[in-house]
Amino acid sequence: MPEDFYLYIRGATDVVPPGYTEAGMRAYRHLVFLGASQMVEAHFPAIRAQLGEDAWKTLIQAFVRQSAWTSHYYGDLKDEFLAFLARETDSQPA
Repeated sequence: MPEDFYLYIRGATDVVPPGYTEAGMRAYRHLVFLGASQMVEAHFPAIRAQLGEDAWKTLIQAFVRQSAWTSHYYGDLKDEFLAFLARETDSQPA
């Protein structure tokens, strides 16, 4: 069941895990997005400024959904964000 919880809050699925309410899970998802957004922006403020709000939101949602970070500390996201950007850049057609 923890896997279902993590998949939902990261945005990898919209299926609310058993034992949780949709409203509660949306709150968790929002908090994870907000925390990731704030921590990444603290290290890379120019990226948000260059992208604009809509593209920034899309980037952070993709990062949260696709990243493989395992630390429980938002402060550790800097390196994982850089790895995510590298993977995304490598996967783009030339």
